[in-house]
Amino acid sequence: MERRDFLKTVGVAAMAGGMTSGLTGIACSKRKFTKGSGMKLSYEIKQLNLRHTWTIARNSSDFKQNVFVKLEKDGIVGIGEAAPNVRYGETPESTIEVLKKAVPLFANADPFKFVELGYDIQRLCEGQTAGKCALDIALMDWVGKALEQPLYRLWGLDPEKSPLTSFSIGIDTPEVMAQKTKEAEPYKILKVKVGKPEDEEFIKAVRSVAPYKPIRVDANEGWTDKDVAIRKIEWLVENGVEFIEQPMPSHMLEETRWLRDRSPVPIIADEAVKSARDIPTLAEAYDGINIKLMKSGGLQEALRMIWLAKSLGMKIMIGCMIESSVAITAAAQLCSLIDYADLDGNLLISNDPYVGATLADGQVVVNDKPGIGVREA
Repeated sequence: MERRDFLKTVGVAAMAGGMTSGLTGIACSKRKFTKGSGMKLSYEIKQLNLRHTWTIARNSSDFKQNVFVKLEKDGIVGIGEAAPNVRYGETPESTIEVLKKAVPLFANADPFKFVELGYDIQRLCEGQTAGKCALDIALMDWVGKALEQPLYRLWGLDPEKSPLTSFSIGIDTPEVMAQKTKEAEPYKILKVKVGKPEDEEFIKAVRSVAPYKPIRVDANEGWTDKDVAIRKIEWLVENGVEFIEQPMPSHMLEETRWLRDRSPVPIIADEAVKSARDIPTLAEAYDGINIKLMKSGGLQEALRMIWLAKSLGMKIMIGCMIESSVAITAAAQLCSLIDYADLDGNLLISNDPYVGATLADGQVVVNDKPGIGVREA
């Protein structure tokens, strides 16, 4: 069996196992579903304004332009979101081109055949996974609403088992990073962006305000010399850092393997992993993976990634880009399956257009509304 067919079979089995009770509910539902009418696809760009200038090792920004998708059929509207990322060659305009290609696909689509439809979405084009993600979220939101169940329940998951989420502190002057840390006082875990020559100053600034709070760091591929990287890691561990995310560029696999063999804390892949087919190659160089819906192309591929990573004994994080409550609440549906959560993208913006998951005592809490459980603000 080809690897693609194997992963597809694993994915179908995983999805089917969690959907049995929900799909049985179709026969009991009083709602009538039409056949052959397809789904209406619409989309729009919304500007999300950031509370602070967001800086990582690669770039800075004061706002993001995300694309919001709606799939409508039989009076039910599924909602999705794309957060295009320049790291992967995406823009709002390129995302819309993907959505235009999807119009004929959904014109004749049966949303209850969502697994096969999910693969059709992935085959629309090479890359451009943010646009595919928006379609997959909207599709699964529609299915959950049609079955009148939240997605986590259709997948047989217990949201109370979700881990605490971290809150991200972007790169800035040490003074501003200290101020951001003060503002993050309600959050129990911090993720600090590093990847610059001033990394030690950044951590000292954070520790001056939060001396005992758990810290995780993300270098966003910012370290390119393995000897420098291991010295940084050793210093970071002395200052209470729990793990290191994407220390080196994704193509430097051998150097990362060398680093992992010497690191006293776990090394987590972020930019190096996008879909399930990346995971087996990374298992010897990383201790875990950071799954982001925008990289994977949606919830269905993210779920396949979780099962595969678990089978290889890897730790699993679900992270995010700068996203509204649409994508954050969608990702939170899967949180009971993971080890680490980093779902703070909606907390970094000042004009979230939707309301969904909330934060309670450090945990992202999903509601029991059908689908992903969001509404317009």
